[in-house]
Amino acid sequence: QVQLVESGGGLVQAGGSLRLSCLASGRTFSSYRMGWFRQAPGKERQFVATITWNGDITHYADSVKGRFTISRDNAKNTVYLQMNSLKPEDTAVYYCAADPTNLGTRWSVNYWGQGTQVTVSS
Repeated sequence: QVQLVESGGGLVQAGGSLRLSCLASGRTFSSYRMGWFRQAPGKERQFVATITWNGDITHYADSVKGRFTISRDNAKNTVYLQMNSLKPEDTAVYYCAADPTNLGTRWSVNYWGQGTQVTVSS
């Protein structure tokens, strides 16, 4: 069982930066691939980024590649999402995910956080 708590969301102007954090409970955190997803109003939840258990492989959605960076600190049971050069279209609720699996047409996620709101003003 893993519980996830996100923090770090807020209101920022376009071009600004935010860093999201996701604190995980449970002794098995370091064994999980972790990810970030987001959901804008009226839209489906979408993939943002994933990171392997030891941090050596990361994947990003094309829309955030070069602007966002996912990282993790297994000693602190925390995964981060550094978001730079933010755009209004990045506005969404951002969710932390443990053990995400890409099934091709959709993602399967065993554990979700409650989400944190990110709002980017133009």
